[in-house]
Amino acid sequence: MDSETKLPETVDRILVYALRDRLQADTGKPVVLKETHISWILLSGQLAYKLKKPVHLPFVDFSTLALRKHFCEEEVRLNRRLAPLQYLGVVPICGTVNAPRIGGGGEPIDYAVCMQRFAPGALLSEKLVAGDLRPEYLDRLANRIAIFHRQAPVALPVSSTRGIERVVQPVLEVLKQLQADCDTSSIVAVRAWVDQQVLTLQEAWLQRRRSGAVRECHGDLHLANTVLIGDEVTAFDCIEFSPDLRWIDVISDVAFFTMDLNAHGRSDLAFRFLDAYLQRTGDYAGVQVLRFYEVYRALVRALVYRVRLKSVGAASPAVDPDYLGCARRLVQTAGGAGRLLITHGLSGSGKSTLARRLVETAGAIRLRSDVERKRLFGLDALQRSAEQSVDIYTREATQRTFERLRECARTALQAGYPVIVDSAFLQRAERRVFQAVAAELGVPFAILHCRASEAQLRQRLADRNAGGTDASEANATVLEYQMATQDPLDGDERAAALEVFTDEPVDVVALRARWFSPAEASWQSQLGTPDARPSDANQRTSSENDDHWRNKHA
Repeated sequence: MDSETKLPETVDRILVYALRDRLQADTGKPVVLKETHISWILLSGQLAYKLKKPVHLPFVDFSTLALRKHFCEEEVRLNRRLAPLQYLGVVPICGTVNAPRIGGGGEPIDYAVCMQRFAPGALLSEKLVAGDLRPEYLDRLANRIAIFHRQAPVALPVSSTRGIERVVQPVLEVLKQLQADCDTSSIVAVRAWVDQQVLTLQEAWLQRRRSGAVRECHGDLHLANTVLIGDEVTAFDCIEFSPDLRWIDVISDVAFFTMDLNAHGRSDLAFRFLDAYLQRTGDYAGVQVLRFYEVYRALVRALVYRVRLKSVGAASPAVDPDYLGCARRLVQTAGGAGRLLITHGLSGSGKSTLARRLVETAGAIRLRSDVERKRLFGLDALQRSAEQSVDIYTREATQRTFERLRECARTALQAGYPVIVDSAFLQRAERRVFQAVAAELGVPFAILHCRASEAQLRQRLADRNAGGTDASEANATVLEYQMATQDPLDGDERAAALEVFTDEPVDVVALRARWFSPAEASWQSQLGTPDARPSDANQRTSSENDDHWRNKHA
């Protein structure tokens, strides 16, 4: 039975049905009517008209004509930040309830947001169902959201108490509303975890606000609110009705999208999106609050599903997975997978390619030295340092780079995530430093030792530099120097190494299994607590090698 026949003929329902009939008569084509718990959408030809229901709910008030007009205007203003060409403006609905029309003079009886209609199947939610949600779409979306967040206004300072309340109170409100009609044991378990997180994360939340991470964001960044338009992937339909739900930590925005992918069984794509976002922004400090916000966003979607079920009377399993179940799974798996993997190998040996693939397969956080080195100098990943007249390979620059890698790795490990530090790590001293971090935190440590033939190394470097699509600036000269000066893995390092030959395709699922294997977890008993200092007093650090290389080739 059509869900529309289950509800009483309220005034807004009569109005929207009559408007649909008028648009069909005017265009001579069918008009599709869609309903959510707070709006009506009419799809007519190349246009879409969105009317707000005259509802007054705990989180939204569209009960008066003035409020509906105001929030229509806000919807257009705010969504033009990410989809400027799609939001055409606000149009008045004139005439009468039984004979309405778009514009045409007279006193408006309602208002609608007018949009360009999306092509069929363009929503990322639709692409996921169709099996066509390509990883590169997520890379483009992550880049778009990263730029959007960087340009968004920063929230004004508030007191410590108020800052914490603004994070915690929305979560408690959602839990309270869910508890009325959900599995009580599930809500109690999630609530207990939330209460523990409130004690643990207070300083992190305050530091996030102090650092400018709280900004005017999207607020509703899930799969059904993201779309492919031409070659661009962007978001639409942001939160317009509540500033408190829009002025949030940027990681809360990100967490909504990663949670939704997780809820749909695509944790691989969730970590692909997260990796692309972090590579662009460098906001690794946000990882410590990511899981909390993912749980919150899962609870929000569970509540929205129940509100819609009551108001619209229809469920859509393909679009609405078990979000409460997702929240439970996120809670159950929080903080339990911390382990550290560093890469090792000559330039062109496939380290970054494998590290990126492992991000998706293992659900890991990746740190890349080439990207973080450039970030320290205000360069984007693909900018060439020589073209910027800046020397980013001095001893001091290398020290700063590895200090940042160590700091970010520690943050992500303490948050319970597997971490991959992607660098050449050709000097024993630098490998020992990260081995020491793992030992200090009590997490397994492994080395991804990548090897390839010299011909393959040279070809990859030539192709990479010709394409200009990678952050690395290594060339044949750098490769020759690396081969002459590298410190090979010693005996205890080889015991922790996962050796792969990349001339042929690598089974990344099997590689992930090797990384997470019980045998690999015995590294501490084999290696003991490592000394972060070089074992050889005459051994050069990478910082010294940078200077040596520069003097040699000046």
